[in-house]
Amino acid sequence: MPGPRRRILILGVGSLAQGLSQVLLSRSKMFTDLVGLIAQDDSEVGDRVVGTKIVGTFNQLLSVVERDRVDTIAVCLEDRRAVLPVQALLELKGMGIDIWDGHHLYEEESGRLPINDFKPSAIIFSREFNQGIVIRTIKRSLDLSISLVGLVVALPLMVVIGILIKLDSPGPVLYQQVRVGLRAQPYMIWKFRSMFTDAEKGGARWTSEKDPRISRVGWYLRKWRLDEIPQLINVIRGEMSLVGPRPERPVFVQELRSVIPYYDLRHTVRPGITGWAQTQFRYGASAEDSHVKLQYDLYYVKYLSLQLDLRILVETIRVILLGEGAR
Repeated sequence: MPGPRRRILILGVGSLAQGLSQVLLSRSKMFTDLVGLIAQDDSEVGDRVVGTKIVGTFNQLLSVVERDRVDTIAVCLEDRRAVLPVQALLELKGMGIDIWDGHHLYEEESGRLPINDFKPSAIIFSREFNQGIVIRTIKRSLDLSISLVGLVVALPLMVVIGILIKLDSPGPVLYQQVRVGLRAQPYMIWKFRSMFTDAEKGGARWTSEKDPRISRVGWYLRKWRLDEIPQLINVIRGEMSLVGPRPERPVFVQELRSVIPYYDLRHTVRPGITGWAQTQFRYGASAEDSHVKLQYDLYYVKYLSLQLDLRILVETIRVILLGEGAR
């Protein structure tokens, strides 16, 4: 049974506060209830920001908490040294009110990192983003053993898929493509061919919905993610993991790392056949989608654990069975 819903008050009205507001408003009110925002300036009280009302000022913080029965405060201030109402927050902390850093609450509620509001020091000095040798060893051992068993079990299915691909359109059954992997090193990914052989005669481009380059058999392979099965070979070779950020092509990596902050942090772990972003977000087919997906990827990198990997594998089964997000 769900516990009592949290009544959350956001301290600040900047970009992080607005992003957190949107996340909380998208959640079911069974779990959270957004009371409003607290601004520094009296003139802003009563205004609405991204659908959330500004209910008071820093000087009114204590009275707003008491009046609206607030039990959680999220501090979303860009420059806390100059304006943070320390004394009021200490008093509220002593009264049993939960005081959260806005970034951490955003991560907990959304499952992604607010990279636009991150300062470099928050990553440089973070105790996360480090995978211990024990976790890395266990994760690699599981990848290797599951992939070996998976290839043997899937062999009959792979033979059938190969025959269907050959009957559907001319060209090879398997194809290789350069992707960017661990430590930004390129490698060749294996996949069942799901497009016609001349699909990229005009150059590399994002896959679109109802893309005419996809063959008839390829459409079903993509829908049920069967085209990814040969990547078990990449896992065995140590180029990939079962779970991790999906690898991108070098041409797209060059484009994305120039416009998305902290993009290369996703290369600190092995890319995966499935990942946190794939289970939480739709198919990414643009720089804007990649920006959101990176937020999920960095959440995975920051909180990497065997429990999170297990959750992603379970979620992947659901995504495959429902055919969600395929292109």
